[in-house]
Amino acid sequence: MTTPADLLHNQLLAALPPAELERWRPSLEAVSLPLGQVLYEPGVTLRHVYFPTDAIVSLLYVMENGASAEIAVVGREGLVGVSLFMGGGSTPSRAVVQSAGRGFRLDAGHMNEEFNRAGVVMHLLLRYTQALITQMAQTAVCNRHHSLDQQLCRWLLLSLDRLEGTQLVMTQELIANMLGVRREGVTEAAVKLQQAGLIRYARGHISVLDRPALERRSCECYAVVKKEYDRLLPGLPLS
Repeated sequence: MTTPADLLHNQLLAALPPAELERWRPSLEAVSLPLGQVLYEPGVTLRHVYFPTDAIVSLLYVMENGASAEIAVVGREGLVGVSLFMGGGSTPSRAVVQSAGRGFRLDAGHMNEEFNRAGVVMHLLLRYTQALITQMAQTAVCNRHHSLDQQLCRWLLLSLDRLEGTQLVMTQELIANMLGVRREGVTEAAVKLQQAGLIRYARGHISVLDRPALERRSCECYAVVKKEYDRLLPGLPLS
């Protein structure tokens, strides 16, 4: 049986009133989220929503030629699968685990039942969805108007906010796929950040050495997204 303490590692679940959390508890299934696992594909009806605890999931749009770009990241602050309770049932995006870990999942029937109760649960999920939409919109603007090293800074900061500690396990190839750019571009941007003393990168491990400097080097997009999460979900600190 999942204990209340286990559930509190996901901040959205932790924000539920105790009575609601206790009602959800028997239906929440603990799951492993290995690197590269696809939680849903474009156009497929969602059967579950996922609440990561120490994993990060990328929401990606995949083109006909196989190219992809990340539109948002979800970690311990939220859930994967908002289209389920928003009425769509499916989405044109793909959800892939970008940083391995664990989480909980809730089946579609229970999720819709809880959302349709209205009240505090519905309003919490709607606020989270608005924050997620802000992240998607800001990512699109950032990819169009800002340099690759600024995009990399934003991406690193958003990922760090959703993990414990200051380290990420991430290959340059995976980062390139997330940002929708060539691997050589990611290599050049990472070298710049390493030479500036902001990060240390070796064999797929990224250590952030100077987070304040990383925030200063990032464009305004990271701050816009964080401010909106803090405004809409004030009980869910992201860093």
